[in-house]
Amino acid sequence: MRSVEEEQALEELDQTLLMLILLRSYVKNGQAQEDMPRLSQEEMEQMSASVGDNTLLSMGIAYAKACEAEAGVDVDKRQMDYLWSEGGKMFLMAMLMLLASVGIGYLASKVGAGIGQGLRSSIFQKVVSFSNSEMDRFSTASLITRSTNDIQQIQMVTAILLRMILYAPIIGIGGIYKVAQTGAGMGWIIALAVIVIVGFVLLLVSVAMPKFKMMQKLVDGLNLVSREILTGLSVIRAFGREKREEERFDAANRSLMKTQLFTNRVMNLMMPGMMFVMYGVTLLIVWVSAHRIDAGTLQVGAMTAFITYAMQIVMSFLMLTMMSIMLPRAGVAAERIDEVLTTEVSIEEPKQPRTLTKHQGVVSFSHVYFRYREAKEDVLEDIDFTARPGEVTAIIGSTGCGKSTLVNLLPRFYDVTGGSITIDGEDIRTLPLKELRNEIGFVPQKGVLFSGTIASNLRFGNSDADDTLIREAAEIAQASDFIEEKNEGYESAIAQGGSNVSGGQKQRLAIARAIAKQPRIFIFDDSFSALDMKTDAKLRKALEQKVKDSTVIIVAQRISTILNADQILVLDDGKIAGRGTHEELLAGCEVYRQIAKSQLSAKELGIAEGEEEHHE
Repeated sequence: MRSVEEEQALEELDQTLLMLILLRSYVKNGQAQEDMPRLSQEEMEQMSASVGDNTLLSMGIAYAKACEAEAGVDVDKRQMDYLWSEGGKMFLMAMLMLLASVGIGYLASKVGAGIGQGLRSSIFQKVVSFSNSEMDRFSTASLITRSTNDIQQIQMVTAILLRMILYAPIIGIGGIYKVAQTGAGMGWIIALAVIVIVGFVLLLVSVAMPKFKMMQKLVDGLNLVSREILTGLSVIRAFGREKREEERFDAANRSLMKTQLFTNRVMNLMMPGMMFVMYGVTLLIVWVSAHRIDAGTLQVGAMTAFITYAMQIVMSFLMLTMMSIMLPRAGVAAERIDEVLTTEVSIEEPKQPRTLTKHQGVVSFSHVYFRYREAKEDVLEDIDFTARPGEVTAIIGSTGCGKSTLVNLLPRFYDVTGGSITIDGEDIRTLPLKELRNEIGFVPQKGVLFSGTIASNLRFGNSDADDTLIREAAEIAQASDFIEEKNEGYESAIAQGGSNVSGGQKQRLAIARAIAKQPRIFIFDDSFSALDMKTDAKLRKALEQKVKDSTVIIVAQRISTILNADQILVLDDGKIAGRGTHEELLAGCEVYRQIAKSQLSAKELGIAEGEEEHHE
């Protein structure tokens, strides 16, 4: 808006220019000097109203140019000098914009990559701290997707966001300022265009958002199917299920494809819609400007400038709304990442940790109860026993009776829901997790090896173990024979998951890894199931000599594995149904007797035929 002083100055300039133009016109037409005073105020006002301010200014400029040319001024040179000067400024500004654009792109990419790195690190550290309870809640496939695809979405949006969100407002504000300077009075057209754009984008996002949420779950599903098929490829081939698994993968793939096609089609409507709005704005500006140009109140150049600035403003809003294509999916990804990061870990470090004053390895279960999260019944009830150094405590029972769950409580993969577990008199919940697990050598039911070499796997629990120690551990685990048969011996490569060794070899290497750790407590969770009877017997005999001062807890399915155990616990439906030596249980525990009779003959068990019939 012009001030009162500016309006007055402009009016005086208009009158002066009109006077000069009329005088020039009278002189050129040869009219007498005495006729000049007859120019009335009415004639000047009439002429001013007919041409308008902008046209009058152009006339004045043209008149001044003609006067300078008549005065011998080189107008063309002055104009060329002006063009070179302004062109040089524009070139320098363009170079500055180029450097700024490159710098912003670099910094935005660096920030995005840094955020991605930080999120991956945070998720990995969080997942590593998860207990089995949290791992049961989040599937492995979902955690992989959240750590890769979801973080990639956040990283990409962050880099683009820093470039567009900072750049667009500058363009928009600059365009609005220049539009106001033109004084064209067509700001309502731009406001209308912005309202249409925002409404159109909100409509598209509201339609696509539910599908974006569904898409990430479908990515999880595809990841899960892919991992299952690739992991179980040999089983699939053995049962001739290739065609069925291909159909299963194709179904998951098509579900993801259909959802992606829907979201892409919806979002692809955005660009043509924006172009339609932009060209519609241009046409509306031209239509309105044409009437004003015809009335002499607007210059063609002013119209062109207004169109340019209007497009600049619309483009700034277009940049902001373009982010809405990626923001919904990135928002879903952020929610999924946040879900992992904000999950409360059920197994936490003690707030006031205690330390073991003695390292004997005495393990005591005192009336232990355990129930899985959201389960209605206890898996383990009133488990009460003590495992001592130099003794072998065996746990046997039917499938699903809670044997593996029981031994998973000792290293705090799960926490008890009732009772307590102590090591050398200290409740395991008061011990730092690292100290607790350093006391234990755990051999899981499913042997897991890591990519690397045989030696690196054997040193997994004890990085300081020398060659002598790992060779001794391999000999005790009956693994030295097949290791030395390999060309590179202990430096032979182990593939991911130990896929290049057999099940029995994998199990023996897992046992050797636990032995090399030299813990006070050994836990073997059905770790001899893949071994033949001869290897099993040799391994247990060698193990007795090595771990005679350690506490040994064995979960087994075979009676032959635990015949010589000092203490055998018989689990039945989560409860201890019997306790004692093999002979004591055979005589006094029906559950154990039935298990024994299903595996060994009466002669092997030392039961007379008549006694067997009597018990039956």
